[in-house]
Amino acid sequence: MTLYVESRVTRLVLPALAVLLVACLSTGACGADGGFTIAQLKYRGGGDWYANPTALPNLLAAVSSRTDLLVADRPATVAPDDEELYLYPMIHMTGHGRVAFSDNEVAALRAYFERGGFLWADDNYGMDRHLRAQLDRILPGSPLVELPFDHEIYHSFYEFPEGLPKIHEHDGGPPHGYGVFLDGRMVVFYSFNTDIGDGLEDAEVHDDPPEKHEAALRMGVNIVVYALTH
Repeated sequence: MTLYVESRVTRLVLPALAVLLVACLSTGACGADGGFTIAQLKYRGGGDWYANPTALPNLLAAVSSRTDLLVADRPATVAPDDEELYLYPMIHMTGHGRVAFSDNEVAALRAYFERGGFLWADDNYGMDRHLRAQLDRILPGSPLVELPFDHEIYHSFYEFPEGLPKIHEHDGGPPHGYGVFLDGRMVVFYSFNTDIGDGLEDAEVHDDPPEKHEAALRMGVNIVVYALTH
């Protein structure tokens, strides 16, 4: 994996940053220090939406140190029916179990995607069938499709020529990266059978070797850069 040249990254990220800062400063969607933040999606159904508590803070720190983005120290938390949902350009969800949305929450998430929002869903082992069913409700007619290795999300900042890195074994086999598209724009990225979130956590949480932690950080940076430049 190699870093894209600095000039290209700056050209891609700075325009997105300018738009983002105007939006978040005027609406309150920035973090406490005025920077971009990711909102963790709080959902019902019994799944542990709050899993991997150190993952997003570590990802935000990596984005801050490796890109030109002004980034908050901490993620936000938002539920699908919160009015603040529409203020966050990127939301994240993870967990091990059941995911359930009410009809009102389905409608709110559909509107969020239609207005330009982006969701990164990362299966923490056990969320898969529940998430797929809910995505079918939110965006009927927009199925999950597996992304080819040449998709830009694997090349937006770091190079991943073979797609998602494998962080944890779970069921074995290769990892899979899926997208849901709305009017040609990817609004959901779903990482499955890899558990990027575990790799993003503090190294001692899962006793991951440094190369796994670094691979997770690099993929997370790619996802953020992709979300903010599309």
